[in-house]
Amino acid sequence: MDLSIIIVSWNVASYLEKCLQSIFENPPNCLFEVWVVDNASSDQTIQMVQSCFPQVNLIANTQNVGFAPANNQAIRQSTGRYVLLLNPDTIIHPHPLQTLVQFMDTHPEAGGAGSLYLSPNGKMQHSCMPFPTVRKEFWRLFHLDVFWHYGTYNMNHWERHQEREVESLQGACLILRRTVLDEVGLLDPEYFMYTEEVDLCYRIHQKGWKLFWVPQAVITHFGGQSTRQTAREMFLWLYRSKIMFIRKYFGEKEARRYKQVIRLSALVRIWLGPLTSVFKPSSDYFRKNIENYKELLKQLAVM
Repeated sequence: MDLSIIIVSWNVASYLEKCLQSIFENPPNCLFEVWVVDNASSDQTIQMVQSCFPQVNLIANTQNVGFAPANNQAIRQSTGRYVLLLNPDTIIHPHPLQTLVQFMDTHPEAGGAGSLYLSPNGKMQHSCMPFPTVRKEFWRLFHLDVFWHYGTYNMNHWERHQEREVESLQGACLILRRTVLDEVGLLDPEYFMYTEEVDLCYRIHQKGWKLFWVPQAVITHFGGQSTRQTAREMFLWLYRSKIMFIRKYFGEKEARRYKQVIRLSALVRIWLGPLTSVFKPSSDYFRKNIENYKELLKQLAVM
């Protein structure tokens, strides 16, 4: 087997159906298998996969075990030389799977590679980023990249026909070399959601492998279709997971410094929140965002 495509789903049956359909309409020119790990969806996901895609290997969990553990379940059972982590809210364009496999075959130094993500409106999404540090997170949280790109990559100015070495890649469409996973380990199950792929990319770099952004491989990424169902909880998990990453690789002192940066950023957003009602008095987004940051301040001490 050349390629194992692994999709973790949770209550996104309609998106998953379109994703699977796009895979089988645009298959790679190699032996491949598809695995779907469902995290106890309450919609028709299981029935849809069984009836419409019987060729898919289905793992039906009885509880939501989280993104990293669910991926690991399928990785352990799959047999491909390459493993492709794919989100269910994606649409495969013609040839990206074949492009990624060929890239990995011709670049033995690559531990993994990611594709170019497009929003449904055709706008490019940021799909790779530098490794997070306290300084880079400060820069990003206070939007200082508008002056100089330090916390993020300036991807809007990247050539779309040229591969580029990067530090970490998002996991919505990420191909990984099986031998590299055997060397560095699977996704860290301590991350329930978010940052697990950053952690994996960091370990891949530590072992001397390279990661690449391959823009010739194009997908459409709707984004956030599972996480928006529990938006407040996922918002908190985003920061919890980043604190976990900083603590794991840079120590408790840096984790405390990062919490101070988050606290300052949250307070600024809460203080400036009333101004948003002047410009968008009917917007509910800003009110919910302020409430999210208030809850984040309450929980920071135990993160």
